[in-house]
Amino acid sequence: MSKLTYIRCGDYDIPNLNLSEQPETSIGKYGRMRKSYLKEHRPILYNHLLMSEKLYPHLLEIERTAQGRVETMLPHMMEVAGVTEELKACDPMRWVGLMNTLTAQIEEILIRELICR
Repeated sequence: MSKLTYIRCGDYDIPNLNLSEQPETSIGKYGRMRKSYLKEHRPILYNHLLMSEKLYPHLLEIERTAQGRVETMLPHMMEVAGVTEELKACDPMRWVGLMNTLTAQIEEILIRELICR
């Protein structure tokens, strides 16, 4: 077991802790949203995940899950809402509006079910 060293900061001795290197893979939008939520609303869980070096894998898993859910939900919701390639060709502004609405709905679901849990 290695000896723990301290750094003096004013009147306090702070442990000199170093985390191992994390891979340089990008976390993505939903992973960053989860990280921000944990920092702001669940600081104890955030610190626990950070110190146990499980934060980065957790954020990657949230990102992968969220992207998978988007890829699954969007085609189904497009079919239900009647968003088709014909609509895109005939009325592109309506198509864009419907796609933005569907994307916002999916994001709300993901925020509620994955990000803020």
